[in-house]
Amino acid sequence: MGGAVVDTGDSGVKAPDGGWGWAVLFGCFVITGFSYAFPKAVSVFFKELIREFGVGYSDTAWISSILLAMLYGSGPICSILVNRFGCRPVMMVGGLFASLGMILASFATNIMHIYLCTGVITGLGLALNFQPSLIMLNRYFSEKRPLANGLAAAGSPVALCCLSPLGQVLQYQYGWRGGFLILGGILLNCCACGALMRPLTGPKKTSEVDEKETETKPKPKPKLLDFTVFKDRGFLIYTVAAAIMVLGLFVPPVFVVSYAKELGNEDTKSALLLTILGFIDIFARPTCGIIAGLKWVRPRCVYLFSFAMIFNGTTDIVGSMASDYPSLVVFCIFFGISYGMVGALQFEVLMAIVGTEKFSSAIGLVLLVEAIAVLVGPPGAGRLLDATKNYMYVFLLAGCEVVLSALVLAICNMLFIKRKPQQPDPPAKMEMAITETEMEELNKATKDDQDNVGGENGKKQAVEPETITKSDAKKVQEPESTGVDSIEVENASKKVSEANGVVVEPESSL
Repeated sequence: MGGAVVDTGDSGVKAPDGGWGWAVLFGCFVITGFSYAFPKAVSVFFKELIREFGVGYSDTAWISSILLAMLYGSGPICSILVNRFGCRPVMMVGGLFASLGMILASFATNIMHIYLCTGVITGLGLALNFQPSLIMLNRYFSEKRPLANGLAAAGSPVALCCLSPLGQVLQYQYGWRGGFLILGGILLNCCACGALMRPLTGPKKTSEVDEKETETKPKPKPKLLDFTVFKDRGFLIYTVAAAIMVLGLFVPPVFVVSYAKELGNEDTKSALLLTILGFIDIFARPTCGIIAGLKWVRPRCVYLFSFAMIFNGTTDIVGSMASDYPSLVVFCIFFGISYGMVGALQFEVLMAIVGTEKFSSAIGLVLLVEAIAVLVGPPGAGRLLDATKNYMYVFLLAGCEVVLSALVLAICNMLFIKRKPQQPDPPAKMEMAITETEMEELNKATKDDQDNVGGENGKKQAVEPETITKSDAKKVQEPESTGVDSIEVENASKKVSEANGVVVEPESSL
């Protein structure tokens, strides 16, 4: 059997920004759709489960809650597995878990079996697919990464528009047990998407010298979970802002249908609001990805994300004053735009803050923090609704939480994140890149050439009386000026190379 390639992310290979990356993007699109839409699609079967097991709606609602909690809360576990085994094997095993959970749930005899199979096993399987797919997307795209993130995020509303009607058809034709069994088979497509996640490998080294160097240099072991990301102020600010945002971000989609019914609208007419929201969301995410990829926008992507959150929160606050169905339709249109912007930018901003190397650990820790907020936000809004019997306060609270998160992100970035200093001129860069060892070799090579040339001609002018001993050569930071010819300098500089094989130009090294 051939050896498996573990994609540790430290290969130093440049992101191709295309090629096989488009296949990776397609796989990420499908996985994102399953991960976010599946907990909502399962709710189609809740009435049948209530009738089958004699439980209440609140009991069946725990199925979706457990699914989301596993999707977010198992983030650190996913990070450890990805850093240990790579993205492809983790995703393929996750696809098997996701399918197995739904198949086992079709044989359930009580609601606890549904919690364990659909909630825990399927939720864990989706989590093992969702996070690695984003990691691979980050590795395959650099310049086009904002667009790639927007297109991948569009998988969520597309899958929701497809899975919810499919669930209703399956329930009508085969019942909830047959529907769970077929959905389990559909989730096996996660394995196919995992197979698309081909690790990036560097070009094969043909030089014997390079092979010897790589053999002598021990490869550092990758950290299973890199907690050094907490030393990054940008990451801390992002994590706090994301936790506050999630408290209110998912509340309006959960309550907007009930809000419409409270205003006296029919069930089908009320459910149409989610379809409108999802349809707008499909186009908002790629469009926002294109905007975020513009040259003058990308360096300020954090502030675009803050604007998207303010837009979303303001929409919630204004929507709380809706008093009829047309006003709710307008609310869903603007909420779909702002919700799509947030969905397209949330992971793009995290990638920009921590970089490719630490992203696998960073996303796991962020999702863990968000899992707590997901379990607190919608239930807390439900308790507020029970206490006030007014949807206006629910939407106001959600809007204020999202706006607060935007202010935290924007203001803290302006106050605590310093701008990078201006890069020095190219000659200065080359001087700074030369190490002490290279300086030693350059001085030794220059001295040897001087001796050889002096022995042959015998009439060369002597070098200035400033000799460098072996003990002093180790302490030299910059080479002393010598009176050698340009040909000698050129010959000496050819022998000096950096660690990565780039020859140092004589004009910049002397």
